[in-house]
Amino acid sequence: MKKSIIFSMLMGLALMSFSQRYLTKTGHIYFHSEAPLETIEAHNHQVNAALDAKTGNFVFKVLMKSFVFKKALMQEHFNENYVESDKFPNALFKGKVLNIKDVDFDTPGDYPVDVEGTLTIHGKTNTVKTKGTFTVQPDKSVEGKSSFTIKIADYNISIPDIVAGKIAEEPVIYVDVKLKPYKK
Repeated sequence: MKKSIIFSMLMGLALMSFSQRYLTKTGHIYFHSEAPLETIEAHNHQVNAALDAKTGNFVFKVLMKSFVFKKALMQEHFNENYVESDKFPNALFKGKVLNIKDVDFDTPGDYPVDVEGTLTIHGKTNTVKTKGTFTVQPDKSVEGKSSFTIKIADYNISIPDIVAGKIAEEPVIYVDVKLKPYKK
């Protein structure tokens, strides 16, 4: 009986070590909209992200009202008129690092990654594919960086004609997160 309990405990520990998870609640996502009449940029430092190093599963949850703009009026229009943050409070990415086996989480360095998944904004979900970099740090944290473009129209976000020259139809989204090993 004692041997089976000890064996079960050792197996549990072994399985836990194979399923390393990384988390952050302070990730950074920002977007840049370069249009003929105006450049718009907004930053969000309240991004939740999780990575399962074994499976490559990767998820981000972004509170839309946490995007900060240089101009308060832009922030108000973004939340009330475009993304309707009260109705659609979060953006969500659920995906996978396709080449997770190429990342050695025990060896510091830069590792190119291919990420694919679905991005939901304003209640609309679309597929996203992008390349990025994981940088494994000596403290075993992982910094993830990537950028990709989205089409505003693909997320049912309407831009009134009066401001069409001020907002890019395809803003660039930048992701910069520092994920720390999750310890139970």
